[in-house]
Amino acid sequence: MKKTTKKSKTVYVDNDYKDVSLRGIISKIHKLDDELSKRQPTKALAEYNTGEVIHKKQVEFHKCQKRNRWVFGGNRSGKSECGAVEAVWLARGIHPYKENKDNIFGWVVSLSSQVQRDVAQAKILKYLNPYWIKDIVMLSGKKESPSTGIIDYIIIRNVFGGESRIGFKSCDQGREKFQGTSLDFVWFDEEPPFDIYMECKMRVLDRCGDIFGTMTPLKGLTWVYDTIYLNTYNDSEVWCIFMEWADNPYLSSKEIKSISASMSAEELESRRYGKFTSGGGLVYKDFDVNENIIDPFEVPIEWYDNISIDPGLHNPLSCHWYAVDYDGNVYVIAEHYASSLDIQEHSKRIKEISKSLNWPVNSNGMYSALIDSAATQKTLASSKSVAELFYDLGILVNTKVNKDLFSGISRVRSYIKDANGKRHLFIFRNCVNMIREIKGYFWGNDDAPVKRDDHAMDELRYYIMNRPTIPVKETAEPTLISKDKRKLMHRLEKRANYRF
Repeated sequence: MKKTTKKSKTVYVDNDYKDVSLRGIISKIHKLDDELSKRQPTKALAEYNTGEVIHKKQVEFHKCQKRNRWVFGGNRSGKSECGAVEAVWLARGIHPYKENKDNIFGWVVSLSSQVQRDVAQAKILKYLNPYWIKDIVMLSGKKESPSTGIIDYIIIRNVFGGESRIGFKSCDQGREKFQGTSLDFVWFDEEPPFDIYMECKMRVLDRCGDIFGTMTPLKGLTWVYDTIYLNTYNDSEVWCIFMEWADNPYLSSKEIKSISASMSAEELESRRYGKFTSGGGLVYKDFDVNENIIDPFEVPIEWYDNISIDPGLHNPLSCHWYAVDYDGNVYVIAEHYASSLDIQEHSKRIKEISKSLNWPVNSNGMYSALIDSAATQKTLASSKSVAELFYDLGILVNTKVNKDLFSGISRVRSYIKDANGKRHLFIFRNCVNMIREIKGYFWGNDDAPVKRDDHAMDELRYYIMNRPTIPVKETAEPTLISKDKRKLMHRLEKRANYRF
C-alpha cells in the first residue's frame, strides 16, 4: 500500500490496484469474487447432504471412524456417491468428520477401465472444482477433456498447501499392478478379487490408512460376505451398512414401485436392498442389524433367565446368557464361543462369565443351563457323558430340550419379528459369534438349513423353545398395581426355579 498526497488530500493506493476510481474498485471486487469462486466446492459437493433433504445412511458412512468400511447397496441407492465424496474430502483435506492431513495419496479401484471412466472417475470429477486440480495424467485421451478418456491420476491442491494424488486402478490389470505403494486410502467401487483386496490392505498398512468399498452384492456369497459382512475374523475395524432405494431421498416412490414390479424376488434382494443372496435364501430374513442388535446395558438381575449350551469339542461350543424383561422380550447378554477346549476349560470360562454377571446359582451352589440332548451320550475319551462332566464341574445342565427344527425356527422368527412387526429378540453387540451365525444361516437344497456354523443357532432355538409363547400386549395401559403384581409373580417364579 503506497501513500500519496494531492492538494492536502491523502489517498491510499494499492500497489496491485492503482486505479482508485469507482470503476477500479468494482474491477477489484470482481477479481476477488472470481478468485473466491475458484476456491469454492462444486455445486454438487456444496449441496451434498445439506439442506432439508439428507441421505441419512450416507452421513452415517462418513461419520464412521472405522478403517475398513463398506456400503452394500442396490443400484441407484447412493452408494457410489459416498465413495466419491469421501475420496475428494480426504484428498482436499476438508473431511468434516475426520482429522485432515496434507499430501494425501489414495487409489480408486474399479473392475475395468471402462467402468472406471463411466462410474468412479465421472463421480470424482463431478465433485472436484477444476481449480483444485493442479494436473491430470491420462492413460488415454486428452487431459483437457478427462471425462472422455481414461485417467491415470489427478494431482489436487490440498487446503494445507501441499498436493494430494488420486490414482485410478482397474482389477483387470492384475494383482502385480497393486504392489509397492504406501497409501492413505483405497476406495473399491464394486467388489474386487480377494487377492487385490489383500494387496491393497498392505498398501495402507504403514500409513494407518482407510479402506472403503461401495458395491451391489451380485456375485452371491463371496469372500466379501465372509470377511466383511459376517466378519469371520472379528476385525474390530470392519464396519458395513446396507442401503436400499427407499434410503435414497432423491428417488421417487412411484419410480421405486415401477422398477420393483419388473424384478424377481431374488433380484430385488440384491439390486434394491443390496442383500447377499444364495439359492435357498436366509432362514431369518427379518433379522435386522439396526433393530435386533443393541448396545450392551446393565441388565437387572430380575431379568436373568437361563443359559443355553450347544456342546462341542473339536467344533465350537456355543454358550449364551439370556435375560427376559417384564414384557417377554429376550436379551442375549453374553457369550462363550470356543473350539478345541476340553469340558473342564469350557466349564471354567462359563463360570467366570457367570460370576462376572452375578448370575444366580441354585440351592446347591450350581449354575443351571439348557443343553443339547446329545450331551447324555458318553464319549470314547471318558466313561461319563458330557452332561455328567458338566455336573461334576458345577454346572447342572438340562438335556430335556425341544429340538424340533421347523417349529423351533418358526418360534425364533416370531421373536425376531412378529406378525405385527414387533421385535422381541435383542442381541448385545458384543455377542459377535451369534450375530455372525444368524446373518449367515441359509436354507439348503433339502429344505433344511445348511449345516455350517450353526452352533449358536441351535442353542438359541433350544432356549426359545423353552420359553412360553410371546405374551399378547394388553390393550389398555396396565395400572401400577398390575405392574407390581407382574413383577412380584416373576420374582416368585425365579426363586422357585433356583430352589429346584
